Amino acid sequence: MATRNPPPQECESDDDSYEVLDLTEYARRHHWWNRVFGHSSGPMVEKYSVATQIVMGGVTGWCAGFLFQKVGKLAATAVGGGFLLLQIASHSGYVQIDWKRVEKDVNKAKKQIKKRANKAAPEINNVVEEATEFIKQNIVISSGFVGGFLLGLAS
Repeated sequence: MATRNPPPQECESDDDSYEVLDLTEYARRHHWWNRVFGHSSGPMVEKYSVATQIVMGGVTGWCAGFLFQKVGKLAATAVGGGFLLLQIASHSGYVQIDWKRVEKDVNKAKKQIKKRANKAAPEINNVVEEATEFIKQNIVISSGFVGGFLLGLAS
């Protein structure tokens, strides 16, 4: 572990010093880390060149965007087609819909969703913080992924 202390002429308090944690030393001392993550575990920056990271991110992003597009179209078609068939059946007299009951159930569902959303807020914040930290550590592969994802959506 390395510590950094400013020169004595600039040091007015101990608040200016900080400690840097080195995970490579931690991995050497804890063998389970090596068994789980391998000997060369670390940020993507240390393992691959910038061009390789961009290509890997772009290809995986394109695949994810393309699948997202196809699944989204399929889901929209299924939901829209089901709604259309339900409306046709309703107008033909095959199905009777109690719209007041539907409205009551929808309002009840809205209230439950609001309650659950308020409870889930701390968990969502943790996920967002972890994702932000990952993106900061692997900015090159993340930017390649975003570009590939947008290309996959467009294709």
